[in-house]
Amino acid sequence: MELTQRFLDTGGVRMHVTERGQGYPVVFCHGFPHTGFVWHRQLAAVAGAGFRAIAPDLRGYGRTDAPVDPAAYTNAAVIGDLLALLDDIGAEKAVFVGLDFGAQLVWELALRAPERVDAVAVLNNPFSPRPPRAPSEYWTKAAQRHFLHLAYFQEPGVADAELAARSREFLARVYYSLSGDYHYLDTWKNPPGLGYLDVLPQAPELPWSWLSEAEFDTLAAEFDRTGFTGGLNWYRNLDRNWALTEAFAGARVPVPTYFLYGENDPDMEGFSGRDPLAVLRANVPDLRAVVKVPGAGHLVQLERTDAVDEFLIAALRDLGVGALPSGQRTRS
Repeated sequence: MELTQRFLDTGGVRMHVTERGQGYPVVFCHGFPHTGFVWHRQLAAVAGAGFRAIAPDLRGYGRTDAPVDPAAYTNAAVIGDLLALLDDIGAEKAVFVGLDFGAQLVWELALRAPERVDAVAVLNNPFSPRPPRAPSEYWTKAAQRHFLHLAYFQEPGVADAELAARSREFLARVYYSLSGDYHYLDTWKNPPGLGYLDVLPQAPELPWSWLSEAEFDTLAAEFDRTGFTGGLNWYRNLDRNWALTEAFAGARVPVPTYFLYGENDPDMEGFSGRDPLAVLRANVPDLRAVVKVPGAGHLVQLERTDAVDEFLIAALRDLGVGALPSGQRTRS
């Protein structure tokens, strides 16, 4: 099973895609600040189980185009890229896996185009209904009390310049701070008005128990080349995404769903409400699995690779989707 890389024209961007294996398609959607490479261990496992594992660099990241206009980074636009990917491989449906912004993306994909989604498998970022007010209205008060990256990232050019100037240092420190080895919400102990590198902890020297120097270098090389503006533009569309989803207010997720989270994930602790699992269960009627991974943080697929691989393969077996060279859907 060779790893292949190619480009496709989605009608919006030229998208870089990494694939491994043949058969039924499983599409992996990354977050910030990652590229499709962050899933490379899962590509090997899922392909080895008889599926076609596909990890695009999402719009603005890696070798995929990064449009200049920040408004080009809405979930609706990127969902168009994902549907173009399915069309390109001749697949009616796929299972979509998401983490971080990739999780928000696949939740919305399941609402916008359920006919193209056999299931979603989401890590660390649970579904919650569309709130009655724009997201920025909720974080503005918090950002007046303490540093909050959601607010800091909004002003074009500011975080872009800070992070690009020290890209490898930033990546090491943010990956470490989001892991189960650190308590990310300690960054909230810092006052507003600081930069992100002012509040992030120093990272231990690589390699770490869950990340090799070679893996880090592969991720860092892309951001050394591109900077971070493409990824930051996803943050700058949080209110716009909210405005574009008015039709889905009160909607529940209509596809089979599998959810895994790290015990020490900061999104579960600080960004997903007081009882995120209760909200998830209330709004996802076909929730087939909820798995907690002890000791893991946000990058759970790297921190606890075996647990995530087992979770994904079990989900695919539960669905009964099989492997076909055409990439078309089948059920056993």
